[in-house]
Amino acid sequence: MNGLSKGMGKVEVALRWDPSPAGEPPTDLDLVAGTYPAGDPYGTPVYVVHFDSRSPDGTIYLNRDSRDGKGFGFDEVMTLELERLDARYARVVVGAAIQQHTEERTFRDVVSPGLRIREGYTDLAADDFAGVPAATAATVAEFVRDEAGAWEFRAGVHGFDGDPAMFTRMMGAARRP
Repeated sequence: MNGLSKGMGKVEVALRWDPSPAGEPPTDLDLVAGTYPAGDPYGTPVYVVHFDSRSPDGTIYLNRDSRDGKGFGFDEVMTLELERLDARYARVVVGAAIQQHTEERTFRDVVSPGLRIREGYTDLAADDFAGVPAATAATVAEFVRDEAGAWEFRAGVHGFDGDPAMFTRMMGAARRP
């Protein structure tokens, strides 16, 4: 990155999926974002944004929330205004979690899942969760502030198997090779 670059600005993370087959309970995917302080970027998130919430300063919020995938195009959309995020935050991790209702569901059970991450009209990443078929949740994006204060995007879908509440506590932990 050159000295004139401001890094990432306003980013949109979007999920899509098709409704469950007739007679089956609806499938509900949720976007989740955790912010981490500069002093402990792999520790406990300062706050977590998920359905029915937004960041305290309004920089991370859900534009669209679907409980069944019956929308047109992308069903769940989250906006991150990284350029407005306070300097005390050094890292933001975004994940996708499958709501677990009557029986455990994994990404292989979701009909036609998809992910798109974009800044403006530029697609930064796209995925179909095929690399994590047995996962109940996955981290889908990581945004890290560099020494100059600019935000960098780190792509990658990393699966997680467990309770969605546990996922929100673990999603920002350092990954082991």
